[in-house]
Amino acid sequence: METISGSSNWILTCRRETESVTILRAETCDETAALPDTLWNLPVRAIGHHAFTPGHRETEGERLRITCGPATEPDNHCLRELILPDTVVSVGDYAFYNCGALRMLSMGDIRDWGGSVFMNCRLLDTFHLRLAEESGRLLSFLADELAWELDVSMTYPDGGEIRLIFPEYRESYEENCPAHHFDYNIFGAGYPYHHCFRNRAFHPADFDGLWPDFLATEHDEDCALRLAWWRLRLPRGLDGEAEERYLRYLQGRGTDVLAWLLTERDVRGLSWFLDRAMPDRAALEGASQLARKQGAAEAQALLLEQLHRRFPAGADKTFDL
Repeated sequence: METISGSSNWILTCRRETESVTILRAETCDETAALPDTLWNLPVRAIGHHAFTPGHRETEGERLRITCGPATEPDNHCLRELILPDTVVSVGDYAFYNCGALRMLSMGDIRDWGGSVFMNCRLLDTFHLRLAEESGRLLSFLADELAWELDVSMTYPDGGEIRLIFPEYRESYEENCPAHHFDYNIFGAGYPYHHCFRNRAFHPADFDGLWPDFLATEHDEDCALRLAWWRLRLPRGLDGEAEERYLRYLQGRGTDVLAWLLTERDVRGLSWFLDRAMPDRAALEGASQLARKQGAAEAQALLLEQLHRRFPAGADKTFDL
């Protein structure tokens, strides 16, 4: 078996094509791993069927070991974050079957997908997509394939970014014995978000247009907070009316937003929110006390400055840094 150095530990089984390489089997012991974009000076174009499925499976092909340091026996059971190169254009059937620890997948604009690619990947909810064109068709495949809450970041060809939260939903079929048929039921407010595509292309206005109905149905408040937050923070395609709706919602939940930002240690986001949403005095005082308990001195300084500037009477209160 040939051994080369790389950025991650891998044992690969490959097939050399005329102008590219297909990875038939890929095993790693790393929690975070990146596949190489070239092997033997050929681009890696395809991922084979069951390529990442944990557990030993004999596969005919050319074996290659890639090392970046000490490694244990690879089996993909610990693989949590995976980066696929932009050269990959095809992924085979059941490619990630039973990758139960996988949480994040970063990839280029892959168009050719096999069946049941993410079966039993129940923790996989975060995607970083590097788009080759504006339409974002890859997003429609992921949203349709996975019904739970998804956190998707996309980088467009012009360098612009967007981050979208897709609320979860569930589908079920219940047997209706007297009528001799099955009833199809949908639970959760996320179904329209997972299917808000026209000809598999993503349009931000269609996504934002679902917001009023989403709030009018039973929904996860934390999910709603993050959905509104990221549309405002990375507002690609966001019109003025939708922006106002999102901002009004966050203003109404100022205490929750501030607590979340402090938990995330997002000082830049905190500064942005204080200037845009203008939280009330009670929210600022509560957040300041929380920042003190967390030892977040920079965040507390921002909150105190906002309190003293907007509510001068609050100067008689004392806050310890």
